[in-house]
Amino acid sequence: MIARIARNGSVQIGVALACGLLLGLWRPDLGAAMKPLSDLFLRTLGLVIPLLMFALIVAAIARLGRGAGAMAARMVLYFQLMSLLSLLVGVLVGLLIHPGTATGLGPVPIDWNGAEPADPLLPSAATPLPSLLDSLPGTLVGAFTQSAMLPMLCLAIALGLVLRGLGERGMPWLAGIEQALALQLRLLRLFLRLAPLAAFGAMAFTVSRYGGASLWPLLKFLVAVYLAALCFICGVLGLVARLCGFSLLRLIVWLRRELLLVAVTGSSVAALPLLIGRLERAGCPTELVRLSLTTGYTFNLAGSNLYIAVALLFLTQFAGVELSAAQLAIFIVVGLITTLGSTSVAGSAFLTLAATLSILHFVPVEAVGLLLGVERLMKCRSLTNVLGNCVACLALARWQGTLDRPRLTAALAS
Repeated sequence: MIARIARNGSVQIGVALACGLLLGLWRPDLGAAMKPLSDLFLRTLGLVIPLLMFALIVAAIARLGRGAGAMAARMVLYFQLMSLLSLLVGVLVGLLIHPGTATGLGPVPIDWNGAEPADPLLPSAATPLPSLLDSLPGTLVGAFTQSAMLPMLCLAIALGLVLRGLGERGMPWLAGIEQALALQLRLLRLFLRLAPLAAFGAMAFTVSRYGGASLWPLLKFLVAVYLAALCFICGVLGLVARLCGFSLLRLIVWLRRELLLVAVTGSSVAALPLLIGRLERAGCPTELVRLSLTTGYTFNLAGSNLYIAVALLFLTQFAGVELSAAQLAIFIVVGLITTLGSTSVAGSAFLTLAATLSILHFVPVEAVGLLLGVERLMKCRSLTNVLGNCVACLALARWQGTLDRPRLTAALAS
């Protein structure tokens, strides 16, 4: 029993956080020396980001349009609308709560190990074109080796569309990309077992460098993400459910076993087989259920989008960087692109956040290390992802006119 608990990832993270907190308060000098643990972890993850996101986007786009027709078009439209709304909700909550501002202390002046935030894409006295041109790599390989995320993402979208157009002739290429993707995800899962060490180093350094007061913004960040998820579920998903003629609360109660599984494992994909059967019982066509759920785990991750939006506001506020309305608008546009590479695998939203920061340059990418301390506590992220995909499946079936309303009513009443 004890060994089983000790192998639990959440327990390991919790112990690491507690140890890092105590070390940072007891011996600030030693706590500051733990920073390389999180730095090494983050830089290694940074090596995975370009190829991983490239393969994810290519495979998702190539698979999405295959034989789907009008259903795929409606699916993309719905998914992008939900992505936009989730990013907007996250930004609004971040602006209202100010999670990165320490109460009574003002913004914390952070020295990111000598790194300075690069000029944002829309500086006050310049146009965005030079910055965008500077971000373009000189060679195709440079798009991956120089962390030039924006051109790499555009290349992935273009290749995905080409493979979709090739049909059967593109299958061997797509199969190779998916095999490489599976290998990358397996390596990523193995590497993420070192997350407790990175969390220990990040917490010890944060507390020793900035004092216990730095924990208050981190707690506010956690509350802000959960509040954003609650607002999105009750507001956006609740409205969609009402328009489609079913009760969101009844759906949550009916899916309680699957949602509990997601909360315990922290993985959105853990309940996928169960959800397929449940939604088919609720009157959704089998083809629509399987297509919407599988593609939804890449294109419709509202919980991850909420996290990324609130995290961006947290990091900029914590560093004392004020974002203009134009910069926030750029984040929304870039976020709609980078979140195409999200997936339900553990740590994906964290990687997507790092990719977004590498494009925007509002704060250095290393800033995401501050969030490692609460990464395993983001259960609302996976729950919102799963619930959002279930609502999407029902909404798309209603839009297509293929939803069996009597079966849905009977299922939710059971």
